Amino acid sequence: MSSSTQTTLAPHTQQPVVTRTYPTIPELDAAIAASSAAQKTWRKVPLSERINIGRRFMTEFDALKEPIARELSEQMGRPIRYTASEVRGTLERAEYMLSIAPSSLADVDLSGSDKPGFHRYIRREPLGVVLVVAPWNYPYLVMINSVLPALLAGNSVIIKPSPQTPLTAERLLQAFTLAGLPPSVLSVLHLPPALVAHAAAHPQVNFISFTGSVAGGKAVERAAVNAEHVGLKGVGLELGGKDPAYVREDADLEYAVEQLVDGAMFNSGQSCCAIERIYVHQSLYATFVRQFVELTNQYKLGSPLDPSTTLGPVVSVASASRIRAQVAAAVQAGAKQLIPQEPFAAVAKDGTAFVAPQVLVDVNHKMDVMMEETFGPVVGIMSVSSDAEALELMNDSPYGLTASIWTDLSSPAGQAAFDGFVEDLETGTVFANRCDYLDPALAWTGVKDSGRGVSLSKFGFDQLTRAKSVHMKIRTS
Repeated sequence: MSSSTQTTLAPHTQQPVVTRTYPTIPELDAAIAASSAAQKTWRKVPLSERINIGRRFMTEFDALKEPIARELSEQMGRPIRYTASEVRGTLERAEYMLSIAPSSLADVDLSGSDKPGFHRYIRREPLGVVLVVAPWNYPYLVMINSVLPALLAGNSVIIKPSPQTPLTAERLLQAFTLAGLPPSVLSVLHLPPALVAHAAAHPQVNFISFTGSVAGGKAVERAAVNAEHVGLKGVGLELGGKDPAYVREDADLEYAVEQLVDGAMFNSGQSCCAIERIYVHQSLYATFVRQFVELTNQYKLGSPLDPSTTLGPVVSVASASRIRAQVAAAVQAGAKQLIPQEPFAAVAKDGTAFVAPQVLVDVNHKMDVMMEETFGPVVGIMSVSSDAEALELMNDSPYGLTASIWTDLSSPAGQAAFDGFVEDLETGTVFANRCDYLDPALAWTGVKDSGRGVSLSKFGFDQLTRAKSVHMKIRTS
């Protein structure tokens, strides 16, 4: 592979799927200039027509759901029995954002508080060109979070997809083009890190929405703010997680086990909000662990294109090696593995991207497996004696994306305990009795190394627009 191209390898076969060519710097600059020019016209299009195009996009995207699902499995390895759910989730989020766009983008009218002879209001204006740097693990869901509200707000958008899932951005562009979106209002560019930095620093790029690793987010932010010829620009960062769950002594045990196994293992654990560490009240600990292991043992590891597969490969051989090394280090430090590897051994071999599920006990916070993002089908479980101990451990993390509490909310004690966790947890989202889920009506945000900025909900429009105040003094003769 030359330095001017990227080739995507299927995780389950390590065979090439697709190759794309990088633009030259002059070609990249021209694409950004075209996007900027298109935005100046697009911002004048009435919001009602932008919404109509968004609704036609939904129809076109839904019509492509079968090839989208198969391509997604081939590119990043999620079992094909599950990839159609990403199409449904994308459409659900699109529908919600389209429904709230009129109210979210409307002028803020202050006439009710105006003094005589004055009229004031606040307008939401587009930023210009928005660069969306998308990940591979949930590419459509993450792209729609920023792409659609940016377009509805009157921005133009450039998508830089992950080299692991390049076809996803192209499919999104295809659906928007069929829906009638004008040329260059949405464009797709395949870029290596050096060209991402060039685009982030470009004077005609006005905002960057980045989803990915902490290191990648810091690199994009440095490029955006250190460019000598550019004024300050916004950067939204959705980064890593090491999301905890706490099972209180009043929890519905079977339900909690079922939901937390799925929260830890779905998509082979490759989700920023996957459950990676679990704290269980000591009164339930032994039973919880036993049931958790029994359910985890039922997963079938195999080719993502086999409809019977419930656990696919992780994204790459390098990722698989890193996950295995993290588990091995924990075991060497005293952790105990509860999932026998023999049933998975024929598939989960060294040198492949297949990783068997694993449940670890006798873990502690001196181990990377409890502190650093694993991004694989591995979870550590610890026993705790109280809510206070659980809270301390849950907050003992460089990350703060989501946390989930499993308790009986029908009892005053359970509700009061949950309310206390809402107050004290250092996370962007606090769940009760669910996990690993994004509700488009709620703001998606993180604290600490999980990032900053907001997507989804009415607040997702705020970082993609700027406020312009209008202040009129009405003079009469």
